[in-house]
Amino acid sequence: MKNQRSSGKDRPVYMISVAAELAGMHPQTLRIYERKQLVQPKRSAGNTRLYSEADVERLQLIQRLTQEEGVNLAGVMRILELQVEIERLQEDLDCAQQEATTTERRIADEIQAVRKSLRADIVHVPRGGIIRRGL
Repeated sequence: MKNQRSSGKDRPVYMISVAAELAGMHPQTLRIYERKQLVQPKRSAGNTRLYSEADVERLQLIQRLTQEEGVNLAGVMRILELQVEIERLQEDLDCAQQEATTTERRIADEIQAVRKSLRADIVHVPRGGIIRRGL
């Protein structure tokens, strides 16, 4: 999800009237959601609210949850908090999986090096058994 967000979806481009129309809401609803911290539009130098594509998607999700699912705004807030937590946990999991993969490769390389070292130290002598080099 981070990759999507960093690819331009966070760029503030829509004025409140456009964002409201895209989200299927009244501009006053967007102001209320901002006061309740459900959405946090950026501000232009002239203090005009500017909404990003990610903000509009969030507003559409809020609209779906409240209109279609019957979730109240407190429930919406909790759902949004949980989504953020899920994203954070997914990032943690991805990092842990990368670390585990790196560790597995390092261990496999070390095992391979030990095996190679052991093979180099052992000489098979016909009918005489095995002797170690350097002993």
